Amino acid sequence: MADTVVPAGPETAVEDIRLKHHFATSAQQMDADTLGMWTFLITEVLFFGGMFTAYVMYRNMYLGAFASTSQYMNVVLGGTNTAVLICSSLTMALAVRAAQLSNRRHQILFLILTMIFGTAFLVIKGFEYHAKWVEHLVPGFGFQYEPAQYAHHAQILFFLYFAMTGMHALHMVVGLGLLTYLVVQAYRRVFSANYFVPVEMIGLYWHFVDIVWIFLFPLLYLIGHRR
Repeated sequence: MADTVVPAGPETAVEDIRLKHHFATSAQQMDADTLGMWTFLITEVLFFGGMFTAYVMYRNMYLGAFASTSQYMNVVLGGTNTAVLICSSLTMALAVRAAQLSNRRHQILFLILTMIFGTAFLVIKGFEYHAKWVEHLVPGFGFQYEPAQYAHHAQILFFLYFAMTGMHALHMVVGLGLLTYLVVQAYRRVFSANYFVPVEMIGLYWHFVDIVWIFLFPLLYLIGHRR
């Protein structure tokens, strides 16, 4: 007896187009996408973990020098950026939820809000970098530091500061590019309750970048802080 062929409706046709040829079902494809993203995030943890380890080791080696650098860390701007990223995590989560509910208008709104928060973070970080440049705290030949006896070892801290926050900012820029892609795709009505995997995966990436900053803020700005 021949199998009965059920004609594909509009939703089925769209889902079939989005299903890659090497997957049997959309559920299998989503599991593979999720596994791939978490594997990528684990490699990112290892990447940032190396820099965190270097920071902890050098701080333990040169306690006096690293403690003296606290006066040059702008806690107000760092705290503001922390609040901005927490808000961006909320709007990103709301964007994922809107995609799951096939709410295109809210999805676009929350994605744009997330981009605004991300851009605000980078602008504030730009002001911080400019202040460090004006104060001659960028590692190199022009580096100037008081007290002078800590200048050499303090330069290590500022190198780590720019390396860690710079790589984090680069991840933010990549995240903004991915969010732009999501806005365009959402405008084209690509995402719905039947297909929202890209929104969820990019959301995971964005939350990871936010979590990295949650660790960077106390490590660089709060430990040993004094006016």
